Amino acid sequence: MNLTDRVVVITGGAGGIGAALARRFTAEGAAAVVLADLDADAARAVAAGIGPAVHPTAVDVTDEEQVRALVDDAERRYGRIDLFCANAGVASGGGLEVDDAGWDRAWRVNVLAHVYSARAVLPGMLARGGGHLLHTCSAAGVLTAVGDAPYTATKHAAVGFAEWLSITYRDRGIRVSALCPQGVDTPMLADGMAAGHLGARVIAASGDVLTPDQVAEATVEGLAEERFLILPHPEVAGYARRRAEDPDGWQAGLRKLVRRLTS
Repeated sequence: MNLTDRVVVITGGAGGIGAALARRFTAEGAAAVVLADLDADAARAVAAGIGPAVHPTAVDVTDEEQVRALVDDAERRYGRIDLFCANAGVASGGGLEVDDAGWDRAWRVNVLAHVYSARAVLPGMLARGGGHLLHTCSAAGVLTAVGDAPYTATKHAAVGFAEWLSITYRDRGIRVSALCPQGVDTPMLADGMAAGHLGARVIAASGDVLTPDQVAEATVEGLAEERFLILPHPEVAGYARRRAEDPDGWQAGLRKLVRRLTS
């Protein structure tokens, strides 16, 4: 994926990783970036700070009709979508005490929104013989999110769905990447730290906290190499190997970290 002259759609684009992706893709020469977010004012502010190539729009990614309308409008405006970034995500900061509404919200934003965008954008990509899907899944999707059960479960599902898409459609010209950063300096992490959530504290203690711009840099490199797993924190690959080879030892290590942080 060479981003020059490409048409890109980014959900969850009003801040954090989404806004950083918009800035970097524009700098790479993207022809147009559609910046979608539930917060329309914030999306407009980000777009105004980048330039005329960025088109802000309000979208609730949990509403399939709105996602389909987002895709249809982008294709009408620009003739195609080359890269669709399903980037919106939510955390809960809780475990079994999270109520059904919280679990449902995590499922709809972190998983079903990816399903809705794939349903909407793949027909056009397949007809043109190519396209790229980038799903922001988090390192929690290949490891775990200590202290956040809904986030862990839904991000694992998101990685699984992205892998299914890659296996199913790569031979038809569709590339799929799962972006799986660990700690990133975003409002999600900052709010979790402010609330004292265990998961946020574990992330902060587990390694470098990257800036969104660093994640965007790693994303551009991963897209250029057409990698399935894009790991802005390279150590996540080693953690995943350890987790697979010695699950009991891996879990024991995390329990030890939790005891240290909560003692």
